[in-house]
Amino acid sequence: MDMLRVLAVDDEVPALEELAYLLRQDDRIEHVTTAADGVTALQDMVQMIGGGERLDGVFLDIRMPGLDGLDLARLVGGFPSPPKLVFVTAHEECAVQAFELEAVDYLLKPVRAERLAEAVRRLEAASGPAPTPGQDDVIPVELGGRTRFVPQQAVWYAEAKGDYVRLHTADGSYLVRMSLAALERRWAEAGFIRVHRSTLVAARHVSELRFEGGRVTLTVGTEELQVSRRHSRQVREQLVRQHRDVIA
Repeated sequence: MDMLRVLAVDDEVPALEELAYLLRQDDRIEHVTTAADGVTALQDMVQMIGGGERLDGVFLDIRMPGLDGLDLARLVGGFPSPPKLVFVTAHEECAVQAFELEAVDYLLKPVRAERLAEAVRRLEAASGPAPTPGQDDVIPVELGGRTRFVPQQAVWYAEAKGDYVRLHTADGSYLVRMSLAALERRWAEAGFIRVHRSTLVAARHVSELRFEGGRVTLTVGTEELQVSRRHSRQVREQLVRQHRDVIA
């Protein structure tokens, strides 16, 4: 793919200059623009993208006066083809919000050159062709001041809990602020099947499908789940089709 064109945003001038310097040392970066606040960054992005310039990524501080990094990221998400986001901050506690905004990475200050190089690698991968269904996704989960990253392939099934989703894995279950519908869209190409209005199941973890008295039951990991009558035909067809494709 082409070399990357990026924007660095930070209200602390020394930190911004250091970040821009490190980015310019990377052979994968073609051009670095800088902005010292969120409003200027937004104006620059509108002008660049509106003028037909390519902008692949934004390296973005979070705590800034006026328009902070998270608010700016939400605005950027409304662009027709938004640039990818990499957050660069001194604050650990915003990681979950950052990944909910689909950031490709989250760097803590002071930024180390090797860690920034990894962020550029992730940005380059995210800016390339769309990932295939086999590539894994991760969901960040807040656990008492810590952030744990739950890989998609570890999830047996997801269960709706109001405004949250509970992800069930072999290691336990994790509550994430996200709707089941949003997760279904996000993992639609990764073999996740709606088996009930409140349950989404990973086909790869289904080990048994049973029919008892007109009811359909799945064994997923070590759990048994009922399939609603509304979804039973679709579930059977999807499971048969998916496992046939694997065998083929």
